[in-house]
Amino acid sequence: MPVFHTKTIESILEPVAFQVSRLVILHEEAEDGNAMPDLSKPVEAVSWAVENLTKVGKETINKSDDQILRADMPNSLQRVDRAARLLEEAAYMLKSDPYSQQARQLLIEGSRGILQGTSSLLLCFDESEVRKLIKSCQKVLAYMQVVEVIERMEDLVTFVKDLTPALTKVSRDVNLRQRELTHQAHRELLLRCLENLKQEAPGLISSMKTYIQLLNSKSSTQHAAENRNYHTGRMVHELNEIIRVLQLTTYDDDEWDSDSLTYMKRALGAMTSKVQSAHDWLEDPFAPNGGIGEKSLRQILEHAERIADRSLPEDRDAIKKQCSDIRAMVEALCELRQAKQASSPQAHSLAKNIGRQLRELLNLCTRAIANMELGGNLQPAHTLSGRMDQAQRWLNNLHFDDHGLGEQAVQAIINEARKLALACPLPQLRQQILDLCNEAERLNRQLGELCRRSGPQAAHSSHQAQAMARELGSKLREIQRFVQAALVNRVVDDFIDATLSLRQFTEIVLTSSTTTTTTRQQRNDQLDEHFKERARNLSEWSRRATQTAQHVATNSAQNKRLAETINSVSGQMDSQTPQLISAGQIRYQHADSSSAHENFMHMRDQYESTIIRLRNLIDEAIDSAAFVRASEEAIRRHTQLCEMAISTRHVQGMVDNAASIARLANRVIMVARQESNNSEDSVFIKRVDVATRRLQELVPQMVRHAKDVATSISDIRAHNPWRQTNQQLLEAVVQIGQALGPSDIGDLSRMYNETQSSTTKRTTTTTTTTLYDQQQQQARGGGAYGGQNHMDPQQQQPVYGQTPSPRSSGYKTESSPRHSAVSPNANQTSYSTSQHHTTTSRHHDNTSSAITDDEEERFPTLQPNQPIMMAAHDLHQEVKQWSSKENEIIAAAKKLAFLMVRLSALVRGDKGTKKDLISCAQAIAEASQEVTRLAKEQAKLCTDRKMRTNILQVCERIPTMGTQLRILSTVKATMLGVQGSQEDQEAMDMIVGNAQNLMSSIKDTVKSCEAASIKIRTDQGVKVRWIRKEPWYT
Repeated sequence: MPVFHTKTIESILEPVAFQVSRLVILHEEAEDGNAMPDLSKPVEAVSWAVENLTKVGKETINKSDDQILRADMPNSLQRVDRAARLLEEAAYMLKSDPYSQQARQLLIEGSRGILQGTSSLLLCFDESEVRKLIKSCQKVLAYMQVVEVIERMEDLVTFVKDLTPALTKVSRDVNLRQRELTHQAHRELLLRCLENLKQEAPGLISSMKTYIQLLNSKSSTQHAAENRNYHTGRMVHELNEIIRVLQLTTYDDDEWDSDSLTYMKRALGAMTSKVQSAHDWLEDPFAPNGGIGEKSLRQILEHAERIADRSLPEDRDAIKKQCSDIRAMVEALCELRQAKQASSPQAHSLAKNIGRQLRELLNLCTRAIANMELGGNLQPAHTLSGRMDQAQRWLNNLHFDDHGLGEQAVQAIINEARKLALACPLPQLRQQILDLCNEAERLNRQLGELCRRSGPQAAHSSHQAQAMARELGSKLREIQRFVQAALVNRVVDDFIDATLSLRQFTEIVLTSSTTTTTTRQQRNDQLDEHFKERARNLSEWSRRATQTAQHVATNSAQNKRLAETINSVSGQMDSQTPQLISAGQIRYQHADSSSAHENFMHMRDQYESTIIRLRNLIDEAIDSAAFVRASEEAIRRHTQLCEMAISTRHVQGMVDNAASIARLANRVIMVARQESNNSEDSVFIKRVDVATRRLQELVPQMVRHAKDVATSISDIRAHNPWRQTNQQLLEAVVQIGQALGPSDIGDLSRMYNETQSSTTKRTTTTTTTTLYDQQQQQARGGGAYGGQNHMDPQQQQPVYGQTPSPRSSGYKTESSPRHSAVSPNANQTSYSTSQHHTTTSRHHDNTSSAITDDEEERFPTLQPNQPIMMAAHDLHQEVKQWSSKENEIIAAAKKLAFLMVRLSALVRGDKGTKKDLISCAQAIAEASQEVTRLAKEQAKLCTDRKMRTNILQVCERIPTMGTQLRILSTVKATMLGVQGSQEDQEAMDMIVGNAQNLMSSIKDTVKSCEAASIKIRTDQGVKVRWIRKEPWYT
């Protein structure tokens, strides 16, 4: 089957698929009684192209020293050449008999052979290029194996001279390769690995130098050896990861949030796509070891084991045993072929048995998936957003039996909220969150029992069930806001001064260098105790920060890329912590060693860089205005503690809490500057910068007055200046929050009172975010931009939308800073009062608005065992909440959802013709390009750099997926006469995976555009309206 993991392969296959699709359409028209036209000239052109391709392929074989390429490529060339001969024969027969049935059959077979043979040929050549890269990586890995035996400086110098050019070549070649890849995730993984290699290489050399010096001085080398082995292990890991990613040809956008059943089905699809290649290798006794066939066979076993990991116990055991038996036989067969005994009876028997066992393995995996579907043993997604999607899908489609997945997702959300509630410092709020979880759990249990007792269809038509579903959905969204608010508070607490523990540890490590030997001996016990204490503090902070980062990645990250990066960096920091402590201990004990000092400082700098990067990633993931709000409340708490310290004459308490206030204020300044640097809106930048400068001026004043209080804590005259300055500092923090804009995440300390006192009735009709008339803005001197960012702070009364965005959030500006909090219930009220205009250039395309708001109500009912329909339904659930009037992005996305429903019916053969299938795929590709064009136009007008980048990243892969879908649909259309075959099933599986990825990308693009809509310039003349058709909480 075709693969599209490189831009070159895709660019070559696209025109081939286009020509093949024309032949398929001609064939189908002939079945209606039409005469086939004369195809002599186009077939002659194809034959000429195939002849050139064969010539180039043979030259490549002759010049290459890759034995696998020399063995695999001839088969692909023969397949393409044989397909060309079939086309020539069909053209000759049609010329004499335009109605020949046999000629039409040859035409389809030749077309299928041309497309699949060309794909196989390209893949064969690409695999050869990948093997060259892997060989370079393995050369560096070979150098890593000798690290432990280097014990002399002369050997180290030689090692560095040999390693440097090899590592440089890997970096250069892999960087060129990542530019060629079509999957953005693969590119980012390779770049991340290269960056980590560059960081680890100097550390490895420094640690080796330290080890050699300690070894020569007869000192203990335990910590130095551990440090050296750590760097070696890190480099080996990154090189192996590069090798793994280089061999990937597919990528599932939804795999991160997939439930077990979806994951298993995708793994089975990947297995079936490699079966033919594996059988070809088994049947060819002279096929080389390590080639595409053997690799495909081993990858089949890997996918099967992944299926086993998520299967029921009885299926898991059977699949793993089968994989173990096959792997043992494969090893034996490879040994026989390596020993030149490929033609022996034993080798033939092994190959035959492996083929039979392979077919049995596929049957076992298919049965395991069927048992999972019957048993309903599905698992919730790994992230809060994924679980919310699963829960909402169930609540919106009670008639659809999801085997309890939605109910499990709801329970997982509740369990996560309970964990965070137990860590809440406010007893009343903690109890409120637990009560909310109890209510949601009760509704979840009752609704699940009702669906099981009366059946999904009866529950769907039950008014009681629908009311319970709406109430449960509302509870879940309240829980989601509490979870996000709790995470913001954890980030404020854990990252108040991210490098403090590191600075304190560095200070104690370097202390010994300022004392004489005698003095050090006298203070030895005290210093050792201090060192252990600082090391414990650093280790404890690292553990706590890593946990917080993982919570943020799971519950607050807006996309997979950000979440994976946070998890990767937090894991890196966690692994670096003990090595930094070891390096510090070596430096502490050997203060005179320059290499120990150099090694420690290198690791310290690397660790600090990791901390800063993790902090910046977390700041990107969380709501900035909510962070400022939580920081304000933390400052108020520390202010109360300062007052308590003053009243009790506790000097250290005053010092510690005043220092915490200063650190919190500095963190607010840091976040505000990040927002200012991220924006291109001059009015917004000016307002944030003014508030930030004010706060920056007040911090040293507050610290100075706090020192005066601590110095003379009984002197009442020193108290008032500190109180006044501290109050001004608080007001400056509030002003920064107001400057950032509205927030959808309330502050934990205010949620309790606000939710208790809120009596606002939820409305049943609503629109979203803010509506500012452009003329009114200009009259107020608001500038040429839309949204709340450009109005007078005293005049603006912003309201905001459903989905919180890290760049579109902040305080709700009111007359008093103390009433600027935004509660969950207040959020719900605001939806019915506002409407949201943004801008983008308009392209009048009648097709993009073909689906009206009335027509979309006819969206088909979700049915089981229709994965393409499921993907279309998920997109429709996202876009149906928005009106398509004056919003071309929503109109185009709705059109895509309906086109995907049609594609689902066509690929299943329920209706339509092959021409309809090809035309539908073409329409989907064109509509995808339209969504991409509209999204890019909105990105150009977005004043938020990170939002713009996010839009461009999520829509970047859409055109590629549209092109791939068009090619795969052509492949499916050529399966005339082989319906139900393995090739037909492979084509079906690839179409399903592509359709799911495409719908996921469109959904992400819509979300990103809506989130960025309040950061759009409104001086372009035409408006795009984001009007919510119904309340988000219903």
